[in-house]
Amino acid sequence: MRTFALIVAAGRGHRAGGALPKQYRKAGGQPLLWHSASVLSAHPHIDGVRVVIHPDDRPLYDAAVTGLDLLSPVAGGATRQESVLNGLESLSDLSPTQVLIHDAARPFLSARTIDAIMASLADQQGVLVAIPVVDTLKRADGGLVRSTVDRENLWRAQTPQAFAYQPILDAHRAATGQNLTDDVAVAEAAGIEVGIVEGGERNFKVTTEEDLARADRILAPPLSPRVGSGYDVHAFGDGDHLWLCGVRVDHDQGLVGHSDADVGLHALTDAVLGAIGAQDIGYHFSDKDPAWKGASSDRFLQHAFGLVADRGGRVQHLDLTLICEAPKLRPHHEIMVARVAEITGLRIDQISIKATTTEQLGFTGRREGIAGQAVATVMMPDAPPGPRA
Repeated sequence: MRTFALIVAAGRGHRAGGALPKQYRKAGGQPLLWHSASVLSAHPHIDGVRVVIHPDDRPLYDAAVTGLDLLSPVAGGATRQESVLNGLESLSDLSPTQVLIHDAARPFLSARTIDAIMASLADQQGVLVAIPVVDTLKRADGGLVRSTVDRENLWRAQTPQAFAYQPILDAHRAATGQNLTDDVAVAEAAGIEVGIVEGGERNFKVTTEEDLARADRILAPPLSPRVGSGYDVHAFGDGDHLWLCGVRVDHDQGLVGHSDADVGLHALTDAVLGAIGAQDIGYHFSDKDPAWKGASSDRFLQHAFGLVADRGGRVQHLDLTLICEAPKLRPHHEIMVARVAEITGLRIDQISIKATTTEQLGFTGRREGIAGQAVATVMMPDAPPGPRA
């Protein structure tokens, strides 16, 4: 027995949004096509995998399947049925006995499902992976319900759909021009009996942007909370304003620092860096480096957020307390929260900014400067992110 798999990836698939056909959109850091192809090519009972692609997509295809051992791709046709026929014809020189036909946009095919297909195909010429309909079905017309459809013996078709090679090739040749919706329909038209293997809800087809987001969530590594703290101080000096949380605040003094001396953003930056173990703000932006002279501190906080994203995490919440006797910060509260949200991309409800005094005690009580202390809650992967089948 020689078994091959065809992956149909010639469609445009723009209902999922984005500029790329959906089979090249990424979930879990890899294109949908990569997930489908990696599972099929790794299965011990499949002798080769060929992908049917749109003629214009060869660069996208090459980038998507890097590192996988696949047969060279073949160009598809104007319809799915034409594409499958092209793929089947291209396998003829390889003397296949059986073929599995799979949609590239079903990234969650499991080895267990393939095993069940192969076992069933040993006894019949065709096998459909499907799941029984459990919802009540209604037939509607003109926006009104007209009848209830009996759901007994109804199944939702999935892929792969598997067949003895020569019968399904002959059936596709005979069905040319009919534009049937799947390969089992082609087999039915040719009188091929098709058995059923029960699939699962996880083997869903990515069709919309919501489906793509669902796939990405499934493939994403589990995240765990981490907490980092930050503390910063800047002394008052000459000036007529100061910067706090990215907002200019008029005052009869400024804050002294190598950059813009934004004590709020500096404390927040250190808190985020602390949560991921990435040292402190001075390590990344040395006060000995003239490049950061007078720099706007929003760049520092955005850099810290970028490091979190690069490691597969996300910042969940920021909490900042500013400690000073003056200036009065309550009038600036809403605009400071809004500015931090703008810098970070967080929602307003993920940001807390508070102000307090030390009841005239200590250096802040003597109005010698401003202190800021911050806490960042960051969700990080339990393991470093990477390709997941």
